[in-house]
Amino acid sequence: MKDKPMSDNNVPVLPEGLRAGLEEIGAGTLERLHARLAAAAANRHLVDVSYCTVDSPLGPLLLAATERGLVRVAFASEGHDAVLQTLADKLSPRILEDPSPLDSVARQLEEYFAGARRRFDVALDFSLSSGFRLSVLDHLPHIAYGSTESYAQVAQAAGSPRAVRAVGSACASNPLPVVVPCHRVVRSDGSFGGYLGGAEAKRTLLALEAA
Repeated sequence: MKDKPMSDNNVPVLPEGLRAGLEEIGAGTLERLHARLAAAAANRHLVDVSYCTVDSPLGPLLLAATERGLVRVAFASEGHDAVLQTLADKLSPRILEDPSPLDSVARQLEEYFAGARRRFDVALDFSLSSGFRLSVLDHLPHIAYGSTESYAQVAQAAGSPRAVRAVGSACASNPLPVVVPCHRVVRSDGSFGGYLGGAEAKRTLLALEAA
């Protein structure tokens, strides 16, 4: 009888096909267990922030939501782990990866990037913003798809005509980019200005909407 092949640690080496099958079963089991854990935690109100990541033309986006609504959209350049830590510090440490509460947001983002959606219809949680910054964010969805406003125009609309620099700060710290369209705010001379996701991301969004 031929001996079974052994690894360096004297552990039997499984045939490649069987090993791949077991790995697939293991991955599927873990996914099911995680889904059950997420559902149980949600039913018992043990989770305050749910999150997931989705692919986009801007790279992977982190989406996070509370019971009140979408609370954070983060670019990869921000460091998703750092963003989750900030959410734990500012909102709650009871955070769980669970895409189901974010299904609608993910679907609408996919439609937006495909050019099939011009306005988002999701509940928003502005817990991470306050004061004048919140006034700025409240105005941004009123800037029409495919249009832009200057920082000065937004300052005027937000009730503080001289607060142009504060508008720039509010846009730079917008916790809900893309969905709350700070990319539609540009300088008075038409140049892009800064953007949380970087100049190329802002250019991509404006080009998408111009098309």
